[in-house]
Amino acid sequence: MFKIIKYSFYDLMRSRWSYIYFAFYLLLGFVLLFLNNSVSKAVITLMNVIIVLTPLIGTIFGVMFYYNSREFTELLLAQPLKRSTIFVGQYFGLAISLSLSLAFGLGIPFIVYGAFESSVIWNFSLLILVGVFLSFIFVALAFNIALSNENRIKGFGIAILMWLLLAVIYDGAFLISLMVFDDYPLDKFSLITSMLNPIDLSRILILLKLDISALLGYTGAVFQQFFGTSLGIISSLIVLSLWVVFPILRIVYKSKKKDF
Repeated sequence: MFKIIKYSFYDLMRSRWSYIYFAFYLLLGFVLLFLNNSVSKAVITLMNVIIVLTPLIGTIFGVMFYYNSREFTELLLAQPLKRSTIFVGQYFGLAISLSLSLAFGLGIPFIVYGAFESSVIWNFSLLILVGVFLSFIFVALAFNIALSNENRIKGFGIAILMWLLLAVIYDGAFLISLMVFDDYPLDKFSLITSMLNPIDLSRILILLKLDISALLGYTGAVFQQFFGTSLGIISSLIVLSLWVVFPILRIVYKSKKKDF
């Protein structure tokens, strides 16, 4: 598996799209720090970009990588290797490369502006950690979709629909449900629904760390009320870890049952 991870990682590092992804976050970091003239304000702005853009990039790259490496995957399947080893290795190679592009792309501007010499470093580190989690989660979800659909167009369509559902439609449906059932106690319902969406959960996690009560919203306030700030952050990280583990387990299961 480590050889497959290594090959997939180096192959993606030679890809121009990896450099474009890295350059985008590098430029974005410098621009936001220059315009805001404050590291803390730049972190808040980056939060809104990362929790939406990182899942989209992870979804698109995951589906593209699976379909574009189909011939190489078939060659590997002809070797005495476990199917789960091949697909999990490719998954980790892609997820790690995207995570490093994100971390270095945003890390360099913040290092230049002296983020490591201020207290904001912990907020920035959590922001990068959330971005890494979202990369691993949505690459895994994209791999699951691609494994379940041989047709490329259908696979791309379902993957983009999944991102649109979790990033946009989910919040709208949740707000409508709060308005319709405002006469009922919805605290536990809010906790459960926020845990079912990694994007919402990532937003709550960052806002809990930043301790911005005005931006927490209903679900963030419920998290803070039920768990408190520290326990809420730990609970969010545990749930995000489960969002990584379960899709990986499904990749293993699906690859063993799939007929190539």
